[in-house]
Amino acid sequence: MTKLSVNINKVATIRNARGGNVPDLLKVAVDCQSFGAEGITVHPRPDERHVRYKDVIDLSPLVTTEFNIEGYPSPSFVELVKNVKPTQVTLVPDAPDAITSSAGWDTIKYDAFLRELIEDFQSAGIRVSIFIDTNIDNILNAAKTGADRIELYTEPYAEAFTADKEAAIRPFVEAAKAAKAAGLGVNAGHDLNLDNLKFFHDNIPWLKEVSIGHALISDALYYGLEKTIRLYKECLE
Repeated sequence: MTKLSVNINKVATIRNARGGNVPDLLKVAVDCQSFGAEGITVHPRPDERHVRYKDVIDLSPLVTTEFNIEGYPSPSFVELVKNVKPTQVTLVPDAPDAITSSAGWDTIKYDAFLRELIEDFQSAGIRVSIFIDTNIDNILNAAKTGADRIELYTEPYAEAFTADKEAAIRPFVEAAKAAKAAGLGVNAGHDLNLDNLKFFHDNIPWLKEVSIGHALISDALYYGLEKTIRLYKECLE
């Protein structure tokens, strides 16, 4: 079964636009889980423009499914994750001022750096996933670093889907097969939506998790949060 983890960063962005606590990020996380989400994802950035470090601490006791914290492993991020001890940490190579994650790790270039981080997190009982593209050499080296999973960066798939979905999915299937053969669990995320998610899952049914935020929260403006989560889960059946 592929789990749906709802990224609630966009909810925090809306809250922060006006100050105060509307919408209530903590309640949204609780409600997402009651509506069927099997995980909650957050990506706290150094400028705290959406999810803040305090939010992560406050969310921790409320996430009764899987808690996934994404981010660049700066010293403050590492400290936060080790204090909170989520189910999973997803390491991304973002610059501090990045608008969104837009590239995967070069696991060969940063091999020693990643190995040290992974060992540190795993010793604290935290599963480690590496955000990565479809480069097979990077994926095979991700396995050598000791990572538990990879998260495939799916924006290239989403961009190419409308023009030629078969061509769009091909490198992701090959990447997922290589990861599976190397003993890695496979997650996916970035620009997956109600139009392209089912085809992605049908072709890679051994996916462990998809993490979806922007599209899901946008769809919830029209369908409501409960129905939207149900629609996304139907894509994963």
